[in-house]
Amino acid sequence: MTSLNRREFLQVIAVAATSGFNFHSRSSFGVEAESALYAVPRFGNVHFLHFTDCHAQLVPVYFREPAFNIGVGIAENRPPHLVGEALLKHYDFHARSAEAYAFTHLDFDEAARRYGKIGGFAHLATLVKRLRAGRPGVLLLDGGDTWQGSATALWTKGQDMIDACRLLGVDIMTGHWDFTYGADHLKRVVDTQFKGHTEFLAQNVRTADFGDKVFEPYTIREMSGKRWTRCAAKACKPSSCSRTTASMSTSSWQAGSAAST
Repeated sequence: MTSLNRREFLQVIAVAATSGFNFHSRSSFGVEAESALYAVPRFGNVHFLHFTDCHAQLVPVYFREPAFNIGVGIAENRPPHLVGEALLKHYDFHARSAEAYAFTHLDFDEAARRYGKIGGFAHLATLVKRLRAGRPGVLLLDGGDTWQGSATALWTKGQDMIDACRLLGVDIMTGHWDFTYGADHLKRVVDTQFKGHTEFLAQNVRTADFGDKVFEPYTIREMSGKRWTRCAAKACKPSSCSRTTASMSTSSWQAGSAAST
């Protein structure tokens, strides 16, 4: 068997590259699908980008959607309780497409080889960068459940995700299970690391003694030369406000129904 030294190996790689050989870890199908999904047409003069519940997924992973999702009562066989072929039919997605890979378990092994890993902040940053390029003044909103959900987030009390969000350029954030690191920690991050970078909104988080607001309930921003864009946010999903409040590790705050503002 003929062996190649380092110089010869690099020469072979160079020839292959100039001939159009694909060295990407994913197939060309994954690259083409990614480009198509990112080609979102622009409309209007006020633009928002929003992500939520990433659960500290900092790096891309292989993720297989479940084969069963049982809806009860009026939710039976209705979104979001659809899987597999039923989901493809409802949303008019094609089999073996990027959408089928992202949202169903169908042909997972083959699709994973075709499209590669999904998610992660590298992919998210690419999307945000492309959409921001043609939309001056666009606001990037983080709906929470961002700082917790992985081992590294737990070990660092969410610092790895806080750093990632600052690099991503999040403009406005609210929280959910991000409160699990404790009120003191969250307030310190907001007052120091977020200052001048990210506004933290939460209209339904109040002090337990007098019911004073802890965070601003809304913000007003200028977009397209007009000062009229208003963003408001409550910190907890209604079904889990009490559980999140209990996990704040403090008696000084409480979260309830969103107050009218």
